[in-house]
Amino acid sequence: MPTDPWLAHIVSKFESEILADWIQHQLAADTLRRDLMSEAELVEQSRAFLGLLREAVQKGNLADTTGPEWTPVREMLACVSRARAKQGFTASETATFVFSLKQPLFARLRGEVGTDVDALGDAVWRTTVLLDKLGLYTAESYQKGREEVIARQQQEMMELSTPVVKLWEGILALPLIGTLDSARTQIVMENLLERIVETGASIAIIDITGVPTVDTLVAQHLLKTVAAARLMGADCIISGIRPQIAQTIVHLGVELTNVITKATLADAFTVALERTGATIAPRSGHV
Repeated sequence: MPTDPWLAHIVSKFESEILADWIQHQLAADTLRRDLMSEAELVEQSRAFLGLLREAVQKGNLADTTGPEWTPVREMLACVSRARAKQGFTASETATFVFSLKQPLFARLRGEVGTDVDALGDAVWRTTVLLDKLGLYTAESYQKGREEVIARQQQEMMELSTPVVKLWEGILALPLIGTLDSARTQIVMENLLERIVETGASIAIIDITGVPTVDTLVAQHLLKTVAAARLMGADCIISGIRPQIAQTIVHLGVELTNVITKATLADAFTVALERTGATIAPRSGHV
């Protein structure tokens, strides 16, 4: 026996009418985003959700939406929320998908319960609590979806911001711009090691001209990258050592005596050419 026979009754009896009204409410809402979702997709999502809701209220406990009978409903809401997070919907626009169902349900409850004020109030309250729980679950799922999108975008940005460039045969350059934290260091090392394997490079120049500050943690990350490259058979040169950074490194007591450091990328490239036995000479007739 369902917890609320009135809700189970109206959803079963008026499912098609409720669906039509609900879709109209969504299409007329200020939160509708026709630029992100087609009307056909909205209709299909609404039809599927209402069908799952009908099945759940007929056999489930409205007071506990965490039970197994509500699993299909939760799974669909999670899927819809994550999809809308990726499509660019806001949290309120996503939650409206559930909350906009209240008015069509309340209208049918008033028509069926009639003048029994206590029964109507109880049915409306139970329905409100149920939809509020499902709406909050939708918002939570949306937030998780947004966090996944942001994490993926950050990962892609870090990968794009750490290109490994082949300057010469056997010489790679890794220009770093921005803060070097643990997560980015891992990507830097992976990209650098992969390129060392691909090109067989013997020297890698790590340019930190675009790194705003160097503290103990950043220095440790640089040393880890140098050590990883050496294990793959490539020596590293660190360029972009500005006076302020040099003073900071000395003040921090960071040991860089085993690493070649240069002020500019050009200076580092010159050293790299010498170590590979290559030279650059001016063209004939030019000084």
